[in-house]
Amino acid sequence: MSGAPVTVRVQRDDFDLAAEVRALSASRHDIGAVVTFSGLCRDEAGTLSALELEHYPGMAEAEIARICRQAIDRFGLQAATAIHRYGKILPGENIVLVVTASPHRQAAFDGANFIMDFLKTSAPFWKKEHATDGSAGGWVSAKDADDGARDRWSKS
Repeated sequence: MSGAPVTVRVQRDDFDLAAEVRALSASRHDIGAVVTFSGLCRDEAGTLSALELEHYPGMAEAEIARICRQAIDRFGLQAATAIHRYGKILPGENIVLVVTASPHRQAAFDGANFIMDFLKTSAPFWKKEHATDGSAGGWVSAKDADDGARDRWSKS
């Protein structure tokens, strides 16, 4: 298992994408590529006023760290950061950030995709929608497409 640094945070507060990239790559002259993915809350064509995220404390962080370590080992990444927010998140606000670093771009892209595909299906988070009309929103069900995205990694 690689000793590449992994940063994982599950937090209520927003994050600063540029600051996270700087922290991951500071004084690192061996990094040739940094890939970021930032997931935002959508308004679902004006019908969603907020998305509420809950998580299983401790377990969520451990599972995300495990996923990041797998990506580091599989793709030869030099570092990975994953931040996931919880609480009530408004449309346009950040939900999740994944940052990967490697010597070359393809590994960084693949690592970020791998982390997101597994984070969406394996990390213990639950999402509840709040509608703009004030009606009680429901819990968001898992999507078959997310399972399919995750499963493609077992074929490659």
